[in-house]
Amino acid sequence: MKNSKTGQVLLPAGFALLIIVFWAVLTQYYRGLYWIIPSPFSIGKVFFSHPGLLLSHAIVTVMETLIGLALSVFLGSLIAIAMDRWKTVKDTLYPFVVVSQTVPIIALAPLFVLWFGYGVIAKIFIVTLVCFFPIAVNLYDGFRQVSVEHLRLFKSMNASPWQIFRLLKIPSALPSFFTGFKLAVSYSVMAAIIGEWLGGFKGLGIYMTRATKSYQTAHVFAIIIIISAFSLFLYGLVLLLEHLLLKWQFTHLAEYKDTSVT
Repeated sequence: MKNSKTGQVLLPAGFALLIIVFWAVLTQYYRGLYWIIPSPFSIGKVFFSHPGLLLSHAIVTVMETLIGLALSVFLGSLIAIAMDRWKTVKDTLYPFVVVSQTVPIIALAPLFVLWFGYGVIAKIFIVTLVCFFPIAVNLYDGFRQVSVEHLRLFKSMNASPWQIFRLLKIPSALPSFFTGFKLAVSYSVMAAIIGEWLGGFKGLGIYMTRATKSYQTAHVFAIIIIISAFSLFLYGLVLLLEHLLLKWQFTHLAEYKDTSVT
């Protein structure tokens, strides 16, 4: 078991190291590639020579992403709960929830800039619009997949709607919620960057646009690394939270079953 887990870490790390070595050798012998693919050493130099500049832009993107994610979790969960609780709300809202994702975000983003300006509000709105959909749809599907037998059991015990929702539906829908949450996290940073591409004052997307226009390819690659690292960090946090909550849920359920048997 330990060997399997070690292999899952070492194999990707070794492959990544092999790519970096090949990349470094290729750019060392073919200097003409610098304007297309800078060497790993040039990219690393960006982090040491411009740490303050990278940090100042990264803070803005991180803030936009986290606030947008928080709003999307709140909005998506609220819509899912309302659609599960009232069929009229579901019949009314569900088509609009789907339609909100049919228009490419790159087409809507200029409108948000016109409405909210070039500040962070437009970017937060874009992140929220992109991320609330997978949370709302997956959580609603999780509510729908609750066992009918369990529902009948709770109703036979005169459980209130609030007790059914708190003790049965929420625990049953948690895996579906985290499926949507992981999708939302993987989209969130990209949505913030797209919003920043359209204009603004600070942010990694703004920095990337300026570096591209200045033909500073090493800076573009450095920004891509920061974006990827931040996305992986957020995804890892969600995986950890999912593991802790679901582990607690299954442990609690097992203890309840053992107590009921004895």
